[in-house]
Amino acid sequence: MDAQTFYRSKKHDQEVRLILSDSEDSELEEIDSEEEWTPESAGMPDDNESLDEEENEDEASQEDVPRLPRWRTPHNANITNYPEWQASLPKSDDIKSPYEYFKIFFSEDILEVVVQQSNLYAIQCNTNKPLNLTTKELEQFMGTAVYMSLFGLPGTRMFWNKATRVSQVADTMSLNRWEFIKKCLHFNNNEVRHGENVDFLHKIRPLVTHLTTKLQTIPMGEKLAVDEQMVPFKGRNRLKQYLPAKPKKWGYKILVLAGSDGVPHNFEIYTGRVAQPPELPDVGASGNVVLRLAQPIPKHQKHKLFFDNWFTSVPLILTLAQQGIHCAGTVRSNRLPGVSLMCDAELKRTGRGSFDQKTAMVGETTLHAVKWYDNRSVSLLSDYIGAHPVTDVDRWDGKQKKVIRVPCPAVVREYNKNMGGVDLLDSLIALYRTKIRSKKWYHRLMFHFIDMTTVTAWLLYKRDCRSSGMSKEEQIRLYTFKSYIGESLCKSGKNLEHKRGRPSSTIAGEYKEKRRRGPATPIPVPDVRLDATAHWMVMDEKKGRCKVPGCKGTPKAKCQKCDVSLCFTSTSNCFLRFHTE
Repeated sequence: MDAQTFYRSKKHDQEVRLILSDSEDSELEEIDSEEEWTPESAGMPDDNESLDEEENEDEASQEDVPRLPRWRTPHNANITNYPEWQASLPKSDDIKSPYEYFKIFFSEDILEVVVQQSNLYAIQCNTNKPLNLTTKELEQFMGTAVYMSLFGLPGTRMFWNKATRVSQVADTMSLNRWEFIKKCLHFNNNEVRHGENVDFLHKIRPLVTHLTTKLQTIPMGEKLAVDEQMVPFKGRNRLKQYLPAKPKKWGYKILVLAGSDGVPHNFEIYTGRVAQPPELPDVGASGNVVLRLAQPIPKHQKHKLFFDNWFTSVPLILTLAQQGIHCAGTVRSNRLPGVSLMCDAELKRTGRGSFDQKTAMVGETTLHAVKWYDNRSVSLLSDYIGAHPVTDVDRWDGKQKKVIRVPCPAVVREYNKNMGGVDLLDSLIALYRTKIRSKKWYHRLMFHFIDMTTVTAWLLYKRDCRSSGMSKEEQIRLYTFKSYIGESLCKSGKNLEHKRGRPSSTIAGEYKEKRRRGPATPIPVPDVRLDATAHWMVMDEKKGRCKVPGCKGTPKAKCQKCDVSLCFTSTSNCFLRFHTE
């Protein structure tokens, strides 16, 4: 190789190194000059025409290598235009009852599935002891679970104990029946489980699918957040996780997408490594979780999504930006390649409230990386908001023993204001958590879903109250709201009369015996007499003979629908007996 060719390749290598330089000096020079970099501007001769075939192949290979974002330090305090939300929450003038809000999630179709699978599971365990569960009785079981979360006794049998008896629970169902229903409570058939595709949530998969479908239909607000949720559990199960930073360190981990007001819109129970759907890009294990949870978010309506440093990465934010979803979140330093932010020691010397900012342009997306120092440093990454405008926040100074004003970047204020949706949901669930012990691991998740849907129903009720202009003093508190749901589940459309001992004779049997002895006035058929619909008591002008066999009373009270006279006094309630036996 001659000297001319050797020096030309050296110049070409120097040109490539200048393009890939990440020093701050080169970044400042490129901001000052908007013209594209050329060899002439760098004082170098343009010898590209005389490069040989080997140098052309090297240049083509350099172009194929993906380049990292070029981070720059902005000179002035540029305030980014805040993207306006392109939708709005629907206004509701109709405020439903607590029971109707709850039935949005636990509708009749999922109750029928639970009843069918529970009865099947009881037969599979012991063919001589069928469960014979109905949807009405299942609702009563769920209502007693809601009541148990409100009273909070340490053991379930204490609700039937004479010393600690709770009538709302004990009068609804006997202890033996309640424990038998809990023992046989099931959600999926064990015999149809596939061996190849192992689903660790097979036992509760129909319930999880139903609830996620219902949650995804709730209208979403502008600000959303993705975070972890812990379901306390210390039993033996491979899905149990240990998170030392959580108040409840042992339990099931659920990844939740929720609004800033605490309303959940999607969730995913953590079961380990999950295969990414083919229609979604692969941006890493933690980022893939966000992409799966964010699927129900409407595209290109400029929703704002927040998450912590376990999820945040540059590929995730760029992928969501292509879908029209803006993001902001704390980020780890090793997930910001090529960013030279100020070190912690330098920020600490500058003073409390100091920050450093870098920006990068990737396609049509502008990335903002901000590092802020308060008591310790924190780094944030966003694609729609940066450090400006900077505002002051109140902080306690331990040395001066007083509250001081500390500068706070805009992205930090935005993140702190809207990231706590899942934490708000957790705190409301923990106020009245159901603590029913069970040997079956999936029962813990079942009772958690009852608590979560109850709180979600209350949050939707609060949203409708705000849209209708109702004051906070008139709104129902969470404890009262749950008690209304429990009462409706236990009593709405149910017969609470429990007979003890040998079954007594019925009205139909006594009437049949009376007809054998002689003529008798006909009474309505059992389908009409026992339908518990529109049997109103009215007072007649004349007295009539009570139609209950064996009663010799002559009351004026009569049933408007059945058109028969029935006693209704403090000593004989023939009206109730006639319509229930």
